[in-house]
Amino acid sequence: MKNLKLLLPLLVVLVFSSAAIAEKADRNKPMNVESDTLRYDDLKQTSVFTGKVVLTKGTILIRGAKIDVRQDPEGYQFGLVTAEPGKLAFFRQKREGLDEFIEGEADTIEYDSRADTVKFISNAQLRRYQGAKLNDEMTGAVILYNNTTDVFSIDGASAKSSPGTPPGRVRAMLTPKPDASLAAPLIPSTPLRESPALGGGKK
Repeated sequence: MKNLKLLLPLLVVLVFSSAAIAEKADRNKPMNVESDTLRYDDLKQTSVFTGKVVLTKGTILIRGAKIDVRQDPEGYQFGLVTAEPGKLAFFRQKREGLDEFIEGEADTIEYDSRADTVKFISNAQLRRYQGAKLNDEMTGAVILYNNTTDVFSIDGASAKSSPGTPPGRVRAMLTPKPDASLAAPLIPSTPLRESPALGGGKK
C-alpha cells in the first residue's frame, strides 16, 4: 500500500463495462456544415468554416467558432474545431444500436475519421447519456475517445481546468451497470376465489 501512489500514472484509461461503440454508419455519411463564411481549396482539399459553425455527419453533431476540415485522397476527413471566446467547442454522437449518446466539450476538438477518434483538448469534458439520464461524466486536460477500441483515455487536468479540480488530476463520475441478479424476484400472486356473498361466506 505504501507504493500504491507510485503505481498510479496521470494517464487514466477508462473502459465502460458495456462497449461504447459509436454509430458505424456515421463514417460513410456526408458531412453537412452551416457557417457564416467558407474558404475552400480544391487543390489541397481543405475547407475552413468560420462563424457559429454547426457540422452534422450522421448522428455526429459538432459546434464551434471555426472548423478546419481536410480530406485525404482516400476520402477520410479530419476536422479541427475551435471554440468561440468564453465558450467550449461541442461534440455529440449516438452509440451503435443503443439509446445512448456520447457528448463532450473542450477549447479545441480534433476529429479523425480514419482513426475513428475524437480528441478533446484543454478544459475537456466528456459525458455519456442513457436516454436523457446522465450515466458517466469525466473532466481533464485532454480526453481521447477511440471508437474502434471502445476506450477513453484521460490526461490529468491543467491548472486552468474545471473549478475544484486540482492541477494534474482527473475527475470522473461512473455509474455502475445494474446487476440483473439483484433484481427483486417476481412473487406469484394468489389466485382469486369465488365467494357466494360480499362478506366472503354465509354468516
